[in-house]
Amino acid sequence: MKTLQTTFILFVFVPLVNSAPPKQQESLQFYEYDTDVTMGSLIQQDYEMQSKDIRKDGTNVSLDTSLRLQGDDSNVPPTKDTNLPTCLLCVCLSGSVYCEEIDIEAVPPLPKETAYLYARFNKIKRIAVSDFADITTLRRIDFSGNRIEEIEDGAFSKLLLLEELSLAENRLIKLPVLPPKLTTFNANQNRIKSRGIKANAFKKLTNLAYLYLGHNALESVPLNLPESLRILHLQYNNITTITDDTFCKSNNTRYIRTHMDEIRMEGNPILLAKHVNAFSCLRTLPVGAYY
Repeated sequence: MKTLQTTFILFVFVPLVNSAPPKQQESLQFYEYDTDVTMGSLIQQDYEMQSKDIRKDGTNVSLDTSLRLQGDDSNVPPTKDTNLPTCLLCVCLSGSVYCEEIDIEAVPPLPKETAYLYARFNKIKRIAVSDFADITTLRRIDFSGNRIEEIEDGAFSKLLLLEELSLAENRLIKLPVLPPKLTTFNANQNRIKSRGIKANAFKKLTNLAYLYLGHNALESVPLNLPESLRILHLQYNNITTITDDTFCKSNNTRYIRTHMDEIRMEGNPILLAKHVNAFSCLRTLPVGAYY
């Protein structure tokens, strides 16, 4: 009788060890899948918490920027000044510095090899000589959409390689001395009057092709425009008069401005039809009111 009891116990116990209910196996697989999803959400929460911590420290860096700074930058060439605070606040990438919409009030220190600076839509009020004193490699600067009221004399004097400069949508009342190799200058939507532009401001800019001075307070067309000019925007100013020497040469009836492709003068209180001789050297008439 004892032998039968032992055999019975073994018969019941062995199936429990060798087989697992199918439902438990399925639930185990589901748990592993759910863990992956949970880990993904935890990682996202961790980035969001890091982004909030960055904002609390006083550095206004978006989540996308934070992710880029933390991401793999093995394809980006190392810079000489990787420890600069600017490259934590802005994005520094292979000679370009992006400091857009971060509410800075002054030009930040730049790595010495910077060639392109984009500092649009901030709160910069003033540009000093010291801002670019040691940065001679700059080729493009964009300060559009700031609050710039003053630019110190000589602020751009050492930027001998600078080709493009935008000061659009600021509060300037006069133009600074411009570097000699500029090809594009944009000062649209400021408060510039004719007395704020020196007589020879553009004369020596022999590479200047695009000049944008629309939506200002100019009373006359700037003097001594270079022969290289292709596009000139003067729309929505207070220009009331034009002379025969504004665009042409009154003492040379054969003179033709061969490079000029477009002049915009709409929105000015002047009837262009009264100044026909002023356009005799142009291949196309300026855009504006003729009657």
